[in-house]
Amino acid sequence: MIGAKNALWAVMALLVGVLLGVGVFTFGYANGFAYFGSDPATCAQCHAMDDHYEAWTKSSHQSVATCNDCHAPHDSIVAKYINKADNGFWHAVKFTTGDYPDNIRIREHNLQITEDACLYCHGNMTDMLHAAVPADQTVSCTRCHSTVGHME
Repeated sequence: MIGAKNALWAVMALLVGVLLGVGVFTFGYANGFAYFGSDPATCAQCHAMDDHYEAWTKSSHQSVATCNDCHAPHDSIVAKYINKADNGFWHAVKFTTGDYPDNIRIREHNLQITEDACLYCHGNMTDMLHAAVPADQTVSCTRCHSTVGHME
């Protein structure tokens, strides 16, 4: 006869196995390995991103920048993949549950990454602008140039 302790371990192992199996299946079904690359079509695998992808194909950045160039950190490969994992997790949760607004909004953390990406590529053009702005004010690239990456 199986003891209570062994039965508990068996149930726990079964639950971990089921969760792991569902996770691996979902990752494979969602083509999760594609997210380790830089192909912008990967972002359009979910229909909620179709408009954003289509807008990017018409933008001035289409020939010089991928989604990762603007939406992933440039400071380290570790930060890049931590950010991708964080965004991937929340995208998976939101898209699987259908709990996302029709007008998808960028999170504050990701907006800062995008701002940093603007300066990463265009910092030499904006140095004089930033020097002229009083210390108690900030300059936002995306406030004035919100449609540059996604010509909507």
